[in-house]
Amino acid sequence: MNIDRAVLAFAGFVVLLSVALAASVSSWWLLLTAFAGLNMLQASVTGFCPAAMIFRRLGLREGSAFS
Repeated sequence: MNIDRAVLAFAGFVVLLSVALAASVSSWWLLLTAFAGLNMLQASVTGFCPAAMIFRRLGLREGSAFS
């Protein structure tokens, strides 16, 4: 798995977790979905992604988006 796929998988996990928590605990958890969406949007514009930096330090190989 490369960094690009790990970032996408992590973003998908956060969104699904947020929706599940919103359905079972409180609708305030949808703010986590909004945060994930905003982070993906700013990463597409600036190229800066904290999750990509963490996955790089964990030793995942480079992808084409976050190199």
